[in-house]
Amino acid sequence: MISPAAVRPPAAVSATRLGRTLEPAEWAAAGIPLLRDPREIVTGLYTRHRPAPATVVIAVLDTEQRVIASASFACGEAAADGWLFRNALLDRLRRIIPHDLRRRNPVRTAVLLHCRAGDTEWTPLDGAWMWGLRDACTLHGLRCGAYLVLTPGGWRVLGEGRGGRHPHSGAPGGAPRAAGGARPAVTPRRTAGGAPDTRRRTAAR
Repeated sequence: MISPAAVRPPAAVSATRLGRTLEPAEWAAAGIPLLRDPREIVTGLYTRHRPAPATVVIAVLDTEQRVIASASFACGEAAADGWLFRNALLDRLRRIIPHDLRRRNPVRTAVLLHCRAGDTEWTPLDGAWMWGLRDACTLHGLRCGAYLVLTPGGWRVLGEGRGGRHPHSGAPGGAPRAAGGARPAVTPRRTAGGAPDTRRRTAAR
């Protein structure tokens, strides 16, 4: 979980940090590979991880766009800092799949599903996660793939406009935040080979 305590106070925010985000136009121009069936990816990740609001799911796809590894974790209430998000994503990628840095060209692709409140429109928080995803992929030898959001109103592939009403963060079996209550604790779940496994711990590689 990303701890708010790890984030510097506003007075310490630098111009460098402000640049660790991607605007929608920058993301759209980055050449992100299209998903053949985004609904299948979203539904599969939702079924495996049942993400609650303020949860991120990082998944790795093979050349046939099948999920071969994934992990979910709570992202708390940390400020939008792409560098912090990059480190959190890179840590999970290192735990669930070996890097591909020895390859001349990336073969596998990482995609990110961010379950959050609000609607499916782009926010500065999304921009920071996009920056973090792109940088983490570079450092792990992966292609940077789609960024998806899951909200009470449904899901959407940001930068493409494709989306749907189901699944959504309030769907049965999920763990949305109760009105007026604290956000439920989210237990990180990791899968390998595309199969769910909520009991086995994946050792860091």
